Amino acid sequence: MPSAIRISPSVSFVSGSATVRGACPHDCPDTCALLTTVEDGVAVKVQGNPDHAQTGGVLCTKVSRYTERSYHPERILQPLRRVGPKGSGQFEPVSWDSALNEIARRLQAIAARNPEAIVPYSYAGTMGLVQSESIAARFFNKLGASLLDRTICSTAGGEALTQTLGGKVGMKVEFFAESRLIIIWGSNSVASNLHFWRYVQQAKRAGARVVCIDPRKTETADKCHEHIALRPGTDAALALALMHQLIVHDWLDHDYIAKHTVGWDALKARALLWPPERAAEVCGIPVEQIRSLAKDYGNTQPAAIRLNYGMQRVRGGGNAARAIACLPALVGAWRHRAGGLLLSSSGMFPINRAALQRPDLLAGRQPRTINMSTIGNDLLRDSSAAFGPRIEALIVYNSTPVAVAPESGQVVRGFEREDLFTVVLEHFQTDTADYADFILPATTQLEHWDIHGAYGHTDVLLNRPAIAPVGQARPNTEIFRSLASRMGFTEPCFADDDETLCRAAFSHSDGDKIDFEQLLDKGFATLPVPDAPFAEGGFPTPTGKCEFFSARLAAQGLDGLPDHLPNHESAGSSTDFPLAMISPPARNFLNSTFVNVKSLRDIEGEPLLEIHADDAAARGISNGSIVRVFNHRGSYRCKAEVSSRARPGVVHGLGVWWRKLGLDGSNVNQLTSQHLTDLGRGPVFYDCLVQVQAAP
Repeated sequence: MPSAIRISPSVSFVSGSATVRGACPHDCPDTCALLTTVEDGVAVKVQGNPDHAQTGGVLCTKVSRYTERSYHPERILQPLRRVGPKGSGQFEPVSWDSALNEIARRLQAIAARNPEAIVPYSYAGTMGLVQSESIAARFFNKLGASLLDRTICSTAGGEALTQTLGGKVGMKVEFFAESRLIIIWGSNSVASNLHFWRYVQQAKRAGARVVCIDPRKTETADKCHEHIALRPGTDAALALALMHQLIVHDWLDHDYIAKHTVGWDALKARALLWPPERAAEVCGIPVEQIRSLAKDYGNTQPAAIRLNYGMQRVRGGGNAARAIACLPALVGAWRHRAGGLLLSSSGMFPINRAALQRPDLLAGRQPRTINMSTIGNDLLRDSSAAFGPRIEALIVYNSTPVAVAPESGQVVRGFEREDLFTVVLEHFQTDTADYADFILPATTQLEHWDIHGAYGHTDVLLNRPAIAPVGQARPNTEIFRSLASRMGFTEPCFADDDETLCRAAFSHSDGDKIDFEQLLDKGFATLPVPDAPFAEGGFPTPTGKCEFFSARLAAQGLDGLPDHLPNHESAGSSTDFPLAMISPPARNFLNSTFVNVKSLRDIEGEPLLEIHADDAAARGISNGSIVRVFNHRGSYRCKAEVSSRARPGVVHGLGVWWRKLGLDGSNVNQLTSQHLTDLGRGPVFYDCLVQVQAAP
């Protein structure tokens, strides 16, 4: 291990056999505890930690093959400098000193003109608090670079929960096992929330009814008692119609409503505008499905909703999540530990982000904010009073925007700019790395310290490095420390090692919230969260109540009540593009991660478009044929699968494949738009109209 790498003063790697405790770094609610078996310095196996109740010794197919990722033959193991045109993927190896010195020189020159011309771009390539935004955030704060609005996944739903429940809070996932009715809303849990599905199975065996609400007939829908295949972007209409039925049949907990909610009279008036017949027409589902679900929800206790982020990736996604989040309070579901709702538990973690990210280094400056979901347009903007300086430099880590950002044709055009200085920290030569001026080799989870919260349970997990960095790879933290030194940043905080950062993550002035010694000993620690956190109200809102009406939204000039907002691109509004397209993740990938792991790609096959038999027949498309999917933003060729998983009028472009692995060097995001959601400024990946035709 190079002596310059400051992982931790207490780390040593020894010969022989060892088992090292860690945590899965990936963007999944389950946040599993890992055990890595190391033989003579080589990681030979990664498995789930059986001592961690949420993991139970079980990993998904993807992460169980994590050693294939760390030792992948195409892994970048030394710094690379571009020698060909942008996007050509032509690079030459250089030393770390040469790369870092040149990067620092270029950034200093830009910062001397205007540091806001430098933009960080990162997301959840690792969910760890240290390797994501600790030293990196300190670096950009000290520099005075533009801030990044990290919106690409969950901000509409997160803002909805904040405005309704007070934060990203909810019921504890393990108590779904005791629920009598479980509604899985906008989640393919079998594929993307495996350990939650274990609790559903327990509940089913005990007699619980399970309903799946999703436009696609997912693998989860296959295993539920009922599937409600609504049109994309109509979830709020369904939620309001459920409220209508709860009201007219008086399936309500009046005591809970009176004591623990705000805005009931106004919400009641809004919901009474949505009889089941109206919602059935909007949603494209039988009216009896609405009446039946409302009756079950109003008369079954405890009832629980597992909401996920798929349903909020449309224009009205925030309003839809708000409407759904109101439902448990109407029937008093929060009284029970097995009742309520869970979208994300991340707001329950007392993370000391200020200690990690040091916003004080901004020293009173207020840089502009760039929305990561509109990076395609923003890279092509000129300087203006409204926008600020033209973006001159982009530092990309923990993300690959060329593949995952919407309207990728625009994103590519931005990255093709010869005057854009681009640095990418990566494991592999991704679609984004192809456009870099420098690629810097980053460590994987097996090679560095990190600490993790979760958004699907309430445990903190510690990740210890199991092996020395492979090749010349360095942790993100060390790369930004080195850049800070070369930029002349002398603050002591840039010398903090990674174990110190892990300790800081949950350290507060009123004492440690998490016992770090327990994390060192066991690898995980459970937050002291009540079993039924809102049984007696106590929501973390300004009023302490579930806010059906949000005065905070009203103060912004927005509707204080949830409502149904039609999609930006509503089905039936275009004769040129008559099909709604959603782009859920392929089962064996995690967004763009793992696409280059051959064993997983072999299972997944190739990029597919699922299409209903009626829509296929009308277009002369047969199963397995190559089709062109297109709209005014671009086109994308892939193989068609005529499938009962698609409802008429809706197609599914399974993603997110690397563009370079597509038939014509593109992926499904060629078609998605840079429109934003009603709340949270998020992307609208599932609010997209297309046409499909047989490819010539």
